[in-house]
Amino acid sequence: ALEPVSVGLAIGVASALTGFLSHPSFYCSYVECCPSAGRRLNATALKMKLDAKLFGQHLAKDVVLKAVMGFSNNPSPKKPLTLSLHGWAGTGKNFLSQILAEHVHSAGLRSKFVHLFLATLHFPHHDQLKTYKEQLQNWIRGNVSACPHSVFIFDEMDKMHPGLIDAIKPFLDYYEQIDGVSYRKAIFIFLSNAGGDLINKAALDFWTSGKQREEIQLKDLEHMLSVGAFNNKNSGLWHSSLIERNLIDYFIPFLPLEQKHVKMCIRAEMTARGYAVNEQVVQAVADEMTFFPREEKIYSDKGCKTVQAKLDVHEDG
Repeated sequence: ALEPVSVGLAIGVASALTGFLSHPSFYCSYVECCPSAGRRLNATALKMKLDAKLFGQHLAKDVVLKAVMGFSNNPSPKKPLTLSLHGWAGTGKNFLSQILAEHVHSAGLRSKFVHLFLATLHFPHHDQLKTYKEQLQNWIRGNVSACPHSVFIFDEMDKMHPGLIDAIKPFLDYYEQIDGVSYRKAIFIFLSNAGGDLINKAALDFWTSGKQREEIQLKDLEHMLSVGAFNNKNSGLWHSSLIERNLIDYFIPFLPLEQKHVKMCIRAEMTARGYAVNEQVVQAVADEMTFFPREEKIYSDKGCKTVQAKLDVHEDG
């Protein structure tokens, strides 16, 4: 028979070991945990990453950095942070949302607390709109219950069925709680090509008038984008209560990229592949891109979207 002292000692050791293994600092080093309530984002690291990876988007970098850090440093926000990113494909909307996700949850898009919705993949059938609304509400409710700092990214908003996104309106509003769940620490990001033509025209007007693109301010474009999205049946936000209730905090324009920005993308891609930057290759890839307007050839019509594919052809060069 075991001595009582031996039994007590074994129980004590087991209890201590269990306590150590279950301690957050140990447990969360092996299993992804939701960030603690008091954790703040690293503004310096986020700025450095945006400066190094996002080219030609002074407005987007400045607005997102200030908005995200202000939200992160607020111990009691009144509502979730909601951003709507607009611009043509290849201008950096997805890239910025990925960078932001990585700074909230280190695993980025692989994190179980970051949720990416693609309109054409997750909500393809218009006749199932009611079902999609219920699924979307249940998904957001369940995930915010598990982690208040959840990030939700809605890509292809311009392909979203009209009225679908309004299903999440209660979660974006100024409610302290809904059925015992607070959504105030979550982040919602919408990505859309809608408004790209308006942004491009405004950028071209600035260029024509002899102004630098860096002179374009948010106030020059934001109202135009919100009104345009509200009145555009193909924006995903057509007559949306999210706009009517002013629940989208910022409409952020992504400007068309000039050739110098495309070259930055090419150099960054070469560096990411472990190549030495070859300026002849950089120029050759840039020369294969198409630009508009046809005569002036100022802006890339695909941004940096095709850089990777075009660089593949020059790998042996």
